[in-house]
Amino acid sequence: MTRVSAQRRPWVRLDNAANIFLAARSDVDSKVFRLAAELDEPIDPEVLQEALDRVYAQYPLFSAVLRQGVFWYYLQQSDLRPSVAEETGPPVQHLYHHQRHDLLFRVLYRGRRISVEVFHALTDGTGALWFFEDLLTEYVGLRHVEEFRTVQGATELKQDFTVDAFTHWFRSSSAPVTFEDDATAAVESPSTELPAEVDDGPPTTTRRRHRRRDVLRGTHSPDLRTRVIELSMPVGPVLRLAKAEGVSLTIYLLAVFFDSVRRTQVPAQSLPRTLTCSVPVNLRQFFPTASGRNFFATTLLAHTYTGDSGEDSISGVCADLDRQFRQVLTKEGLARKIRRLVRFERNPALRIIPRPLKDVILASVNALSNRGITLAISNLGRVVLPEPVARHTGRLYLHVAAVRPQFGAVSHGDQLTISFTSPFIETDYHAAFVRHLTSAGIPVEITASRVTADELAEVAGPTDHDMEATDA
Repeated sequence: MTRVSAQRRPWVRLDNAANIFLAARSDVDSKVFRLAAELDEPIDPEVLQEALDRVYAQYPLFSAVLRQGVFWYYLQQSDLRPSVAEETGPPVQHLYHHQRHDLLFRVLYRGRRISVEVFHALTDGTGALWFFEDLLTEYVGLRHVEEFRTVQGATELKQDFTVDAFTHWFRSSSAPVTFEDDATAAVESPSTELPAEVDDGPPTTTRRRHRRRDVLRGTHSPDLRTRVIELSMPVGPVLRLAKAEGVSLTIYLLAVFFDSVRRTQVPAQSLPRTLTCSVPVNLRQFFPTASGRNFFATTLLAHTYTGDSGEDSISGVCADLDRQFRQVLTKEGLARKIRRLVRFERNPALRIIPRPLKDVILASVNALSNRGITLAISNLGRVVLPEPVARHTGRLYLHVAAVRPQFGAVSHGDQLTISFTSPFIETDYHAAFVRHLTSAGIPVEITASRVTADELAEVAGPTDHDMEATDA
């Protein structure tokens, strides 16, 4: 990065979703996520740099660095300029360092792949995807000028640095929304509450079972790098499986995820056992905004395995999770939840607590909440790139730094990718997940990162993050 000036820059206080990312990050979980795309030819770094320069000028938010005030962190526009870099290390490494004022994103390339990694305090998956789509459009446009004579490149409208969608939609309660009492999951921070039909009502046996929530444990890699396992498959057959169950792709994949964990991690004699999953909700689908800052809520879905063959089947889990999700996924319900959090954020006692103590409090809340979360999932859905960009772009990927096992899903064209990330080296439930898909006749290509000492010893030098590909 190079500096171009030292003039005073605009600043804005972090939203509280961002504050908890700062408090909850750790050596294991960097709170960084990655969007990546495979193109049809090797990446030209000089062209990629030119594309980045053009797109960067349209996204003032991405020029922000993190600074620390007495009571809050805040974002301040900087005079830094980003430089593309060849990927030479593990994915989703730390971007924020306490004593340095660096940009909160990086652009990497390797072979035919372009990756953008973002610290979650800067933006959410949707905001990063807008930037990434424009970067791909600009890059392919520069590489294939003859195909772009009538196609517009990256957006010409600058995104306002200070726009806060929470404030715009929920200021009526006299305060911007906060997610300080939410815990964090990988792309999005999860709610500490179970859906109403799981956690409400009298203290019955069913409710007590739901309180016994499983947390997965495993062996960390020697240098605490994230294990990444990428699955690639045709999207059509998987959508048909979800349609046959009458649920969305997200719910279907989550049910298979639960089943895979249950078969490999939960002994039959230990039933009943409850698995829970944090699921992010993009609030833009209910409250439209062009803001690129964090604007999401989350919910926690749960299923208790009792040994009943019907309820514990994929169909039974799909029905259970879908019922929960439909109940919480309403505009009115989300608004009520956010406004409750607004009142919490405006608490006078909280506002005057010094920032370091806030970090301790939020980290403690996050750690307590994590004890009740088994998994996390984030589905960016179907990404539609403009032509001719789509013609030169193949698979897209979403990787998220993980404090617990989780996966990110995204589809482009006729390809669906599912990227499992985990702080642990074990891969048993990944194998069970793949077996379920292949038993349904779906071809799956598997790529796994090397993380153990033995795996890393198989390669040397800067390629120690190489992915090994196989077919299932």
